[in-house]
Amino acid sequence: MKGIPPAGPPRVLALAYLAGSIGDGAYYVTSALYFTRIVGLSPGQIGFGLTAGWAVGSVVAVPLGQLADRRGPRGVAVPLAVATAVSLLAFLLVHSFVPFVLTACLYGSCQSGLAATRQALLAGLVGPSERTKLRAYLQSTVNAGLGLGAALGGVALSLGTRPAYLTVFALDALSFLASAAVLMRLPAPAPVPAPAAGPSSSVLRDRPYALVTLINTFMLLYMPLLSLVLPLWIVRRTAAPAWTVSPCSY
Repeated sequence: MKGIPPAGPPRVLALAYLAGSIGDGAYYVTSALYFTRIVGLSPGQIGFGLTAGWAVGSVVAVPLGQLADRRGPRGVAVPLAVATAVSLLAFLLVHSFVPFVLTACLYGSCQSGLAATRQALLAGLVGPSERTKLRAYLQSTVNAGLGLGAALGGVALSLGTRPAYLTVFALDALSFLASAAVLMRLPAPAPVPAPAAGPSSSVLRDRPYALVTLINTFMLLYMPLLSLVLPLWIVRRTAAPAWTVSPCSY
């Protein structure tokens, strides 16, 4: 059937992506308003915490990716999916700035590491000739999950109550636990032997790759725009109801 990955590991991997992206979609549209309205943080504090979280995550993802290569990506991806769920639940216990920053760093590290290990899973389970097509399937799956999660988040935004926000975060955590359970159904790819020692900056010698990576870094700035700036602008600067954050973000 068109639009569905072939049976076996590709379809199971797509299901794991779908489960996690539903949680991501709900988190992205509700987090800014939850942290300002319920927790009581300022936009500046939220921006700092999220920046710190993703900065730490981008650094931690490298050793986590290496660990996945040496120990096997499935054995690392599953605990990271569970840890992501735990970090989402930890946000429910946050009531001040410093715990928020620490939890954001935990969440960013788990999410970045999970993304890296899932890519390693894809490489270990699918042949080179099939990877581009499967990545297209997976991206479509992620987009669908984000849209569904954003719709769920819109329900919480329309209610605007603390229990509604807490329910969304709990559902986000459950989605990553479901993703971990699905990942367990995948075969375990063999670990990759450590490469011969070489200069740590060797990847930067590939100038086209380094340039594309730099450009992509700037392009990814749309994420804080959608998940932080746009929701706060709609609620604080317009007369639109809060639930409109959901369709506007996706």
